[in-house]
Amino acid sequence: ATLALNTKVTSVSFENGLYTVNTTDVDGEEMSLTCAELIVAGGLHSQTLGRNFAGLPENTVPPQHYARGCYFTLSGKAPFSTLIYPAPEQAGLGIHLTLDMGGQARFGPDVTWVDEPNYDVPEERRSAFAEAIRKYYPDLNEDALQTGYAGVRPKIQASGEAARDFMIADEKQHGLKGLVMLYGIESPGLTAALAIGSRVSDLIMQQ
Repeated sequence: ATLALNTKVTSVSFENGLYTVNTTDVDGEEMSLTCAELIVAGGLHSQTLGRNFAGLPENTVPPQHYARGCYFTLSGKAPFSTLIYPAPEQAGLGIHLTLDMGGQARFGPDVTWVDEPNYDVPEERRSAFAEAIRKYYPDLNEDALQTGYAGVRPKIQASGEAARDFMIADEKQHGLKGLVMLYGIESPGLTAALAIGSRVSDLIMQQ
């Protein structure tokens, strides 16, 4: 395998049964790669790649929405030794408790819809976190919550719409042989990574 880091895909095209992927690295060096089979697993950028993909029907690219999830950590000793998951909410699993390898308690993520990927953790979210956490940890001291980190989930549905599963599109959906497009691979996609990989491999072999 060849791994190209710090490299941006600028465009993709399909002609005469072959895909051409054009890239530019951080030093401005350009490169083109030609292949007969292509898997696009671009995470937050899959739809952008799809819309800049010459020959890919535009109506097969789902909408793109971003949901930021913030985490707060708890100073001091963790109050629990197991994970705690409240009832899921419409766009996520709710503000749950996880423990890192060092045993520190971590709460999150929440759901904030954003126009573009944004990894800030606003201090003003602390009170909302405390309110949610007290439903299963009523003795929480809000001052013990410290801003942690944030992630952004690629959503296919917009705020207020019914949740949609991630999407794996092959020739049956877009009509291009040897191409598999992955959209909306958010949090469960990591848990299901091996199963997704097996599914993509099967789709490539069947085309």
